[in-house]
Amino acid sequence: MIMLDRDNLYRIAPFAAYVFFMVLEDVLLKFGWDANELRPLYAVKISVVVALLWWMRGAYSELKWPSEVSFRTWVIAIVAGIAVFIAWINLTAGWMVMGESVGFDPRDEEEIDWLLVATRLIGAALVVPVMEELFWRSFLMRWLYHPNFLAVNPSCIGLRAFCITAIMFAIAHSLWFAGLFAGIIYNLLYMRSGTLWSPILAHAVTNGILGVWIITTGNWGFW
Repeated sequence: MIMLDRDNLYRIAPFAAYVFFMVLEDVLLKFGWDANELRPLYAVKISVVVALLWWMRGAYSELKWPSEVSFRTWVIAIVAGIAVFIAWINLTAGWMVMGESVGFDPRDEEEIDWLLVATRLIGAALVVPVMEELFWRSFLMRWLYHPNFLAVNPSCIGLRAFCITAIMFAIAHSLWFAGLFAGIIYNLLYMRSGTLWSPILAHAVTNGILGVWIITTGNWGFW
């Protein structure tokens, strides 16, 4: 059982808020709301997450900028982020998909609402990576290894915690197989680099390139 002390809560709360709005959207869709009517809800969701992250920022010791990380670490993170993007748009066979994704279509009568696009892109590339890596990698993966997770060196994380985190990360995405691949890559980056900024950067690169690809190709279902 996860004890909700301050350190745990501050890493769970932004992620929980994000999930709450996802569930709310699903419920409203089932009650007959149109997907287009719910598009502004994304801005509310991201705003709430940003507000929580900012309010709790003093607790995130793992976000202190590393002073002794090599340039190679950042290059590897960028390359890894690109690799995850490539996997994400290609690992789409029927058995690799779980459920249906509503997507995020920012068009009104074929005219793109660029404010919606900018909000979605900023949220996906700048906010989600920080929020998710704080929860999945910094908190959950280390907590599964030892409840006093802040004292756990990422390089010491065992196979059990590694696998459970990767699998749960996969289940959290409709493209579960691509999600599993991403979870494994982001886990490894954190363990090998020792800094949470490595998977954050890779995650941001993945989401940023994916967003640009979606906009240029019109594959809105990936959002």
